Formats: sequence, structure tokens, C-alpha cells
Amino acid sequence: MGEFVKLEVEDGIGTIRIDRPPLNPLSRQVQGELLSAAIEASARKDVRAVILYGGPKVFAAGADVKEMVDMSYADMADGSSALQAAFTAVAQITKPTAAAVTGYALGAGLELALCADVRIAGDNARLGQPEILLGIIPGAGGTQRLPRLIGSAKAKDLIFTGRFVDADEALRIGLVDQVAPPDDVYATARDWAARFVDGASHALRAAKAAIDHGLETDLDTGLEIERLHFTALFATEDRTIGMESFIEKGPGKAKFVGR
Repeated sequence: MGEFVKLEVEDGIGTIRIDRPPLNPLSRQVQGELLSAAIEASARKDVRAVILYGGPKVFAAGADVKEMVDMSYADMADGSSALQAAFTAVAQITKPTAAAVTGYALGAGLELALCADVRIAGDNARLGQPEILLGIIPGAGGTQRLPRLIGSAKAKDLIFTGRFVDADEALRIGLVDQVAPPDDVYATARDWAARFVDGASHALRAAKAAIDHGLETDLDTGLEIERLHFTALFATEDRTIGMESFIEKGPGKAKFVGR
């Protein structure tokens, strides 16, 4: 486990917990620990779904500006690759992922939340990409993942202005998927993740890969990606279990084995 990022596993749910109070700034050390935690979460068979969580008060209030202020172009040319690698590893976790967002999710904090499949926010959440106010732009996926999620016009509004949005606006524009009281955010995320603990893990992995990779290409190529994942699942035990259970007992009764 890292000093500031830990992977905690309970009942099939892995929680990648950022704990660098008071605001969980995403320093280079934190980025490296996120990378390690994401790789471990993907590899562990006892982890069936993953939650990104910064604690009950704040998700992550951005990159560590104090660490960046004296960096040269050469420094950042190297550092930005490591930053994107860490976030890409989170986005590529092969299981269903939820970001449980309380308080601030700003800059790199929001970019981290964008790496999850869904975002569950507290009604106290404040989200934004304020990098423009520092004379820079998002560097951990904000200019790419944000417009893919909410559309280019809304993404440009947030990135050009650097303004923060509250939970209600975030829900309205599709930036988050559910809003809950702050004290209930993590429990709500666990309820969401728990639905996949006994699911068909290979099918869930294939569905996530088909959607994510299909969005990166044209429709015809996306359909071929889907077809290949669809047919490959006919080599799994879970496909046989699921279809036989459906015929004998109806939908939703299968006991999958993850093979």
C-alpha cells in the first residue's frame, strides 16, 4: 500500500482511497500510488468492482500546484506523461468503477473522477476545471474525457471559464450520474458496485471494453469490436451457466463463477 493511496477490499469491492488531508492534492507521489492501486485492482480476482474515494469531506482539489510552480518545460514534458499514465490506468481498470465524490473535485481531481464509469456526488460537491485561471489547460484528460461525457460546448464552457458547478448543475449536464447527501455518498457507491460482485465478470469486462473502445472510433469499427467481444464470450463458462439458467429458471437467477 502507498502512503497516500490505499486499495481496501471488502466483499468483492475494492476502494481506491486517497488520503492526503486536508484537500487530497494529487502530487507526483500520489499519481504513482494511484497507478499502482489501479493495476492491482485490475489484477486481483477478489475485486469485482471498484470505488474511487477521497473521504467524507473532499474528493481531490486538484494537482499539487506548489509542486508544479517551479517546474520547467523539460520537467513537465516528463512529468505529464507520468500523470496521464496514472489516470489512464484508472480508466482502464477492467471492472465497473464508480467515483464517490464529496466536496471539491477540481482540476486533476475532476479528471480522476472522469476516469470512472459513473460518478456519484454529494449535494455539497463542487466540480470544475479551473486550470485556465492558472494560465494552463487540463493535462490529465480533461480536454478529452470531459467533452466525450458532456459534449464539446459544455466542456468548453467549463474549461474556458474555469468556473465551478454545484451538484445540481453537474447532474443536469450529465457530469455526475447521481446525487446523495454527503454522508451517504460512499454507501450509495457501494450499493451500485455490489450489483456486480456476483455478476458475469468476463461479460462485464467485455461490455466495458466494447463501449470504451467503440467510442474512440467510427461506427463500423465499433460494431466489429462489439461482434468480436460478443462471440468471444461463447468460450466462457458463465455464458453457458447464464443461458441454461435462463431457460430453466428465467432471467436473473444465474450463479456465475467468473470463468
